[in-house]
Amino acid sequence: MQENSLGPFPLFLQQVESDAAQNYTVFYSISGRGVDQEPLNLFYIERDTGNLFCTRPVDREEYDVFDLIAYASTADGYSADQPLPLPIRVEDENDNHPVFTEAIYNFEVSESSRLGTTVGVVCATDRDEPDTMHTRLKYSILEQTPRSPGLFSVHPSTGVITTISHYLDREVVDKYSLIMKVQDMDGQFFGLIGTSTCIITVTDSNDNVPTFRQKAYEAFVEENAFNVEILRISIEDKDLINTANWRANFTILKGNENGHFKISTDKGTNEGVLCVVKPLNYEENRQVNLEIGVTNEVPFTRDIPRVTALNRALVTVHVRDLDEGPECSPAAQFVRIKENLAVGSKINGYKAYDPDSRSSNGLRYKKLHDPKGWITIDEISGSIITSKTLDREVETPKNELYNITVLAIDQDNRSCTGTLAVDIEDVNDNPPAILQDYVVICKPKMEYTDILAIDPDEPVHGAPFYFSLPNTSPEVNRLWTLTKVNDTAARLSYRKNAGFQEYNIPITVKDRAGQSATKMLRVNLCDCPHPSQCRETSRSTGVMLGKWAILAILLGIALLFSVLLTLVCGVFGATKRKRFPEDLAQQNLIISNTEAPGDDRVCSANGFMTQTVNNSSQGFCGTVGSGMKNGGQETIEMMKGGNQTLESCRGAGHHHTLDSCRGGHTEVDNCRYTYSEWHSFTQPRLGEKLHRCNQNEDHMPSQDYVLTYNYEGRGSPAGSVGCCSEKQEEDGLEFLNNLEPKFITLAEACTKR
Repeated sequence: MQENSLGPFPLFLQQVESDAAQNYTVFYSISGRGVDQEPLNLFYIERDTGNLFCTRPVDREEYDVFDLIAYASTADGYSADQPLPLPIRVEDENDNHPVFTEAIYNFEVSESSRLGTTVGVVCATDRDEPDTMHTRLKYSILEQTPRSPGLFSVHPSTGVITTISHYLDREVVDKYSLIMKVQDMDGQFFGLIGTSTCIITVTDSNDNVPTFRQKAYEAFVEENAFNVEILRISIEDKDLINTANWRANFTILKGNENGHFKISTDKGTNEGVLCVVKPLNYEENRQVNLEIGVTNEVPFTRDIPRVTALNRALVTVHVRDLDEGPECSPAAQFVRIKENLAVGSKINGYKAYDPDSRSSNGLRYKKLHDPKGWITIDEISGSIITSKTLDREVETPKNELYNITVLAIDQDNRSCTGTLAVDIEDVNDNPPAILQDYVVICKPKMEYTDILAIDPDEPVHGAPFYFSLPNTSPEVNRLWTLTKVNDTAARLSYRKNAGFQEYNIPITVKDRAGQSATKMLRVNLCDCPHPSQCRETSRSTGVMLGKWAILAILLGIALLFSVLLTLVCGVFGATKRKRFPEDLAQQNLIISNTEAPGDDRVCSANGFMTQTVNNSSQGFCGTVGSGMKNGGQETIEMMKGGNQTLESCRGAGHHHTLDSCRGGHTEVDNCRYTYSEWHSFTQPRLGEKLHRCNQNEDHMPSQDYVLTYNYEGRGSPAGSVGCCSEKQEEDGLEFLNNLEPKFITLAEACTKR
């Protein structure tokens, strides 16, 4: 059936007929959408004839197909035939206009766009049957406002709008309105039409260069002024305001080689602000010509040379004269003075000038700073006068200029400050000096030592140095020789017959100009493996040992024997049980209680009792050496086979304990021993103790502890002094309260560390 049929209604559509109608009386009926379903009563069929009718027009866009089912039945309700599917298709009529998807389209395009640039896409729809001429659409532009030459086109099938002209210029027209048309039936004249509006905004590009409103400008500034604004330069730019295409960048192209000017942009007004940042001098330059260029923040878009896009203007800056103070130029002036110049000598000093008169007349000078106070300055002329003797070697750092600060003042009390740099010329007023005062030469490991010298004068008055031994010292020349090593050093060597001792050797050093000096050098010729291990008292006793040294050695040995004999007599004189008194000898003998059970005493044959110390169960023998034995006399030989004496070698901060003479924990009934037994016990232990005392904390040989002497024999002609023990007082140990240093050493050697 045809859509939107004009009738007449009811409109006959079709007749339905069943084959059973030849034999029976058949009644027809239908069902489906349009009959008993919405839209109701659109179709009906005559019960007897089977004629199918439509009661009203149908819109295909609402109902495109009606699927009806026809039935044939007899009067008694018997189905005379199978139900018949009866689809009714509504044929389309071009009754719908195409419609754009939007009533107004908004697009943007840059004014610098090239040909063929896509601006946007328009789209329309048509409700008629797809893929028919009723829905084949064609786009076109009906009208453009403003009516300038055609700038845009639209693709007839896709609706894509593109540019077709170079004449897009935002500064001329910034917005276009297009009336877009769409027509079905592929655009044929009888096709239905739809329209829409398309607004195209032209966006800005930097296609206009900024231009100066004038080609030349003038400005004025006072001399010596700085950080002041002297000129504002306005420009014109047709590009969009307050965009990077409009904002200006100013540049000083010429005339600012000395950096007196700076130009910047006022962001609000887009003006160029010219300032003076470094003072100008009227006397040097009364007028300055500047060339100013201006560009935008972004590059120019048109295809023209960059030089053409840079607009230029000339600015003439006039400098106004001012009455100004004196000028210290140059700020640093140099003068050369010989050192040791006579006091009161006059030398040309600092000169300032008046920039207006270009002369120094009427100026006064004052000294502001003189590090050493060496000079005074003439107030009128600025000349300097030496008030002290200049010494180049005193000024530090050496070889640098001696700077004096000078103040110049004009008649109006305006001033400037300058520096007078004095170059002190050197004279040969210092002889070379030997660096060393004391040297050690280890014989025979070292055969020589090198002597170094320096000269504070300049090199022209310095090296090479000439070293020599004065002829006035024949003894030194006999034992020592001096040879040159280089320009600043000499080698001091000893001869084979030089003995171990300290020598005072005079050495003369002369510089290239003949300035000389003699120094007495202390040289210690020492028997040592390394200079750091040389002991100052280590000298050859066979060569240089004096009579007072020999006497001191003998007195030391006699004192040691006296202490030992006193100890022996004190032991034999003890007739009762005796204890060691409280330790008054600087805590070398310590008394402590015995906390462990057992006998803490050892009884000796002569009744002398001892106590153990530091909780040790070991005893200490009551007799240090043998006294009377079988009525005979026997002497004690100290350190048989050795030629050593005891020196003070107290332990550094150590508390020592008494150990047993025999080193074991055994009860001894008889503590009398023979000389050989006592010697066999003490000899190795004393030797070990003395060896340790001869070393410092780093186990290196040390000075001033144990000295070596010649062997002086054995035995004593006086015989035994053991009888003295009978004459001791009942308590004969008071001497322990004030022990001699040498006995302290012996006590420490006999105790356990």
